[in-house]
Amino acid sequence: MFAASASPRRSKWIAPPISSPALSAQWIVPLPLQSRACVAGDTGTVGGSMLGLPGLRLPPAGFLLLLPFLLLLLPATPAPHRASYKPVIVVHGLFDSSYSFRHLLEYINETHPGTVVTVLDLFDGRESLRPLWEQVQGFREAVAPIMAKAPQGVHLICYSQGGLVCRALLSVMDDHNVDSFISLSSPQMGQYGDTDYLKWLFPTSMRSNLYRICYSPWGQEFSICNYWHDPHHDDLYLNASSFLALINGERDHPNATAWRKNFLRVGRLVLIGGPDDGVITPWQSSFFGFYDANETVLEMEEQLVYLRDSFGLKTLLARGAIVRCPMAGISHTAWHSNRTLYETCIEPWLS
Repeated sequence: MFAASASPRRSKWIAPPISSPALSAQWIVPLPLQSRACVAGDTGTVGGSMLGLPGLRLPPAGFLLLLPFLLLLLPATPAPHRASYKPVIVVHGLFDSSYSFRHLLEYINETHPGTVVTVLDLFDGRESLRPLWEQVQGFREAVAPIMAKAPQGVHLICYSQGGLVCRALLSVMDDHNVDSFISLSSPQMGQYGDTDYLKWLFPTSMRSNLYRICYSPWGQEFSICNYWHDPHHDDLYLNASSFLALINGERDHPNATAWRKNFLRVGRLVLIGGPDDGVITPWQSSFFGFYDANETVLEMEEQLVYLRDSFGLKTLLARGAIVRCPMAGISHTAWHSNRTLYETCIEPWLS
């Protein structure tokens, strides 16, 4: 449907290192003590009546004159070691590009100077509608060399649809070294809502009948249909979804065990979202909550994928590796530019 670009571009942004001010050491050389005991024939001895230490001898006067010059020969005091932060990889969402994250880059530069931040400039704009497995492959080729150069690990910040791309990456990469996976307003349990994106893409369809398109082979060629989750047609979803049902472990496939093991390599899963998002529907999908058949939201702990631990959610929670950070008053397009959100929900996990 969309022609694949021959060589995907990557935009790399490196925060400039801060310069450490030179340290100066101040040396204080004591003056010779004056005492009645300093008499001819014994000018280097201070009597015990002065210091209470009998027989204490001062160094020769010539040595004291040379002392400042000898101190110059000593090695300089080393500058304090500046913390080295793990590289950060950013994956954008639907219809986005790397430019959308300029504010986030500024925040990271201010709070974690010297951090290498890479915003992957792949599948921008309408290219982001391409099938998610195709995008996963492209992003995998981009992140692998970054991870290889960072043996201490990396952090992922993945926004909206990009959060699903990143979760798939963690599933299929058996050698990833992701410390913090920060899912920023991402429909992790799927999407079921009328939004401006849908109206533009499918102008004659409503959420109630979009399953007719999305659960067809043709519909699965669109990224948004890869995570369309209609709670009123669960059987069709399970059989037709070529992406979400697989990474959720809701449908059997031969890689399920390996994908679960890979996903559990992550150090920490940070989930961010809020009730005023306006796009992710239900907004609790950002926290692995979703509708039941009556459109009542069931939280993560009530979902079958959690109860069955089909891809590792229950295990992660048991080891204290899931952080949930809900925040009201933020619309969908403002998550990556809101300073308060960054300081509260993102910055603490960029070690």
